[in-house]
Amino acid sequence: MAAMSLKDRLRADLTTAIKARDEIGSSTLRMVLTAVTNAEVSGKEARVLSDDEVVTVLSSEAKKRREAATAFEDGGRAEMAAKEKAEAAVIAAYLPEQLSEVEIAAIVTAAVESAGAAGEGMKAMGKVMGIVQPQVKGRADGGAVAAEVRRQLG
Repeated sequence: MAAMSLKDRLRADLTTAIKARDEIGSSTLRMVLTAVTNAEVSGKEARVLSDDEVVTVLSSEAKKRREAATAFEDGGRAEMAAKEKAEAAVIAAYLPEQLSEVEIAAIVTAAVESAGAAGEGMKAMGKVMGIVQPQVKGRADGGAVAAEVRRQLG
């Protein structure tokens, strides 16, 4: 039997969460599946997303939850922040394991070397990001990666 697509896994897990009366799990998976469906019908013609593309949607959904949690914390709304964090945790289970800061730094260092960008400063940013991006896709926050590239080029 062929491996289950990520979208099928999300659907199956949604059914399980509903049966288990797992409110955070079921509401989060519903929102994520809606986001996937929206992405599938957003182009000129409807299509089915690949697992890689689903990971991209999930990454962006997780990032929204992290940013919202931070905003709620800053606004003194701990309960709302906790809900966003719980949703982010549900989504994280479907994402590839996240890279550590040390691993990101090593990937960036290698990219700077292979691009011959050492000493070129910020004008090499695009070149280096082009090499780094495919390697960290879905496994690291884009902002953190860009910050590390800036740090190493700066």
